[in-house]
Amino acid sequence: MSAIARSALRRRAPKRAKHVEEVMRALALAIDHLELPAVEKISEASPEDPFQVLIATMLSAQTRDPVTAAASARLFRAARTPQTMAQLPVKQIEKLIYPVSFYRHKAEHVKQTCQLLISRFNGRVPATMQELLTLPGVGRKTANLVLILSFRSQQNICVDTHVHRISNRLGWVRTNTPDETERALYAATDQRWWPYINLYLVTWGQNVCRPVYPRCGACVIRPWCARVGVTRMGKD
Repeated sequence: MSAIARSALRRRAPKRAKHVEEVMRALALAIDHLELPAVEKISEASPEDPFQVLIATMLSAQTRDPVTAAASARLFRAARTPQTMAQLPVKQIEKLIYPVSFYRHKAEHVKQTCQLLISRFNGRVPATMQELLTLPGVGRKTANLVLILSFRSQQNICVDTHVHRISNRLGWVRTNTPDETERALYAATDQRWWPYINLYLVTWGQNVCRPVYPRCGACVIRPWCARVGVTRMGKD
């Protein structure tokens, strides 16, 4: 086979994942009575305020939702804008957001981000991936979620540990990291589902498709799940 032919094969579009529509439609109904992730609730409460979504998402990394919600509420009671938050001493931010994971690092990032929003973006949260990634402590997960929730982007998929885990369990992707999963999901799923993948899979992952002992017997998407890597199931 020629080098040109091999190159063409490598560029061939990957196959779409199976049963994406069935899974997403089932989850849309199933999560209706479940509690939304903390950042989703903050977004719904302040749909006109990308700043709160940005800061709450920064705090949420490797932190349980109840802790994120409580820490965000304390911080926003003290300061609700980049201008007022930038004036808080780092030590005060630390106390307000404790006990989120890595609260000292996050406090530094929050203050630095607020300062950059003021000096570089006229006090506004930027609306592009490239600009968001220039902010301290902001990675692709945070940037994607801000773009989806605050700017209603139809072009982004937000991948956290839940999305990474469940996408692989379903057999939609075979990846090792969340960044790899994000890239794979763009190819494996239809664009109309991209803004909802995080909401649906995170909510399901927090309640049913848990990291350890997933509740497969109570799972509405079990008929379409390959259960990759699942060796033990929890009680319903």
